Amino acid sequence: MTSRRSLPWFPILIVVLTAIALVAVGMREEMERNFKGWLMSAIPLLASILLFLWFLITPRFSWKTRLIGLFLVIATGVAAKQLVRVDGVIDGRGLPRFAWRWSTKAQPATAPLKVDDPNTTAPKDDPRLASAADVPQFFGPNRDGLAPEIKLATDWTATPPKELWRQPIGPAWSAYAVVGGRAITQEQRGEDEAVTCYELLTGRLLWAHVDKAHFSQWQGGEGPRGTPMVDKDRVYTFGATGILNCLDLATGKPHWQRRILDENKLANIEWGLSASPLVVNDLVIVSSGRPNGDAQPPLLLAFKIADGTDAWRSGEGEASYSSPMLATLAGKQVILYQGARGLTAHDPATGSILLTHPWGDEKWPRASQPVVVPGDRVFLSAGYGMGCCMLQIKAEADGKLTATELWASLKMKTQFNSTALKDNHLYGLDDGRLTCLDLATGDRLWKEGRFASGQTLLAGDLVIVQSEPGPVHLCAADPAGFKELGKLAALDAKTWNHPVLAGRYLLVRNDREAVCYELPVK
Repeated sequence: MTSRRSLPWFPILIVVLTAIALVAVGMREEMERNFKGWLMSAIPLLASILLFLWFLITPRFSWKTRLIGLFLVIATGVAAKQLVRVDGVIDGRGLPRFAWRWSTKAQPATAPLKVDDPNTTAPKDDPRLASAADVPQFFGPNRDGLAPEIKLATDWTATPPKELWRQPIGPAWSAYAVVGGRAITQEQRGEDEAVTCYELLTGRLLWAHVDKAHFSQWQGGEGPRGTPMVDKDRVYTFGATGILNCLDLATGKPHWQRRILDENKLANIEWGLSASPLVVNDLVIVSSGRPNGDAQPPLLLAFKIADGTDAWRSGEGEASYSSPMLATLAGKQVILYQGARGLTAHDPATGSILLTHPWGDEKWPRASQPVVVPGDRVFLSAGYGMGCCMLQIKAEADGKLTATELWASLKMKTQFNSTALKDNHLYGLDDGRLTCLDLATGDRLWKEGRFASGQTLLAGDLVIVQSEPGPVHLCAADPAGFKELGKLAALDAKTWNHPVLAGRYLLVRNDREAVCYELPVK
């Protein structure tokens, strides 16, 4: 009489636990999709490793069968290493994209930049420029996520946006600064980090400035991250490797240059320096890097716009991926910056620190801008499990500022996105979905759509959403509920760049292509 084998309880248990774990992770509403993505990949991988170890040691199979299995797994691993390469990431979750080693990479615009007519560096006279508006810096004219005032038509079916031009562009996550019919951005052209000035209405290259510099990181890609700032007749740019340029707006010729990391013997931050320069009075301010040894770097650096000489350095600690911004709080003009450790406020003239408010986890990046809220309040948000909070700012007798947390939640988890304020509500992407947040309580009124690691911009009572896959969506900024009013194919590849609305002209780009639309107005 033969004995029956018992059921293989260990692999059954592993499979059941794996299924339970996947369901549990999927049901965590406030867990961010990047964490979910990694966990959803890691759980089956761990289960596979445990099942394979069980296969190697269980007496249920002969030693020959187990040796053959071990050989096949090793051979598969060796073959995969030879046949497959990592080709960046799938999306903002940071999961690697795999491709065959012989497959062709998407080729960015790496050809040398050529100006059609070096003697013509000014935009041509065009009556359509009367309906353009200046956006001289990152995230709107005032760095608050609000586009210049314009009444856009919302029926894109009846009156669709008109494509003015479309052309290849070098890799970068920069946006555009638009002034006087010029659209200025940054891009990588081979081994050159370039500042490029295009004619707004035609896309014609007016001038280009190049530096030998090249930043690349397997998750974040290559090229600059910051957006130029225009002040009067000068353009200020900050590259991914720490090159701060002051260029002539009309011609692109350099006035001066500083190399932040080299001069201060600092290391770059993981995904490259990303701050956009801020001009305040006679100074230009940028963030620093990270320690290259025991010494702590300054948090912010200020230079005189006249000649680029040092003005002040302020704070201590590692930079992050947001940009300094000018604000008025408790009657004081300050520079706000969200670094790796939290929020700081600096005196614009001297750099003196007026406020230090630790917040979040310094292990994770912060790319979101603070939002200054009426009543001397500041809204902070970030991704990677940090969520958001509202701070009440007060002035002390010694001239310093203090911050008291009014509320905190996980109801707005911005990753690369920053929120913007309309009336008593904040609009932004909570883990890739457009969300309206009540300003007073932090309650989430609605959360809809799926835009992944995209960007948002408020234009009156509308939200322009640049989705990560490339399409642009027009939505209502309405606390009563989510409404999508229009959609534009625009781009068709991973897009982390901020959209820019200069009057009725919408500029969008990614690391491959740039396009300009003329939007219908009421």
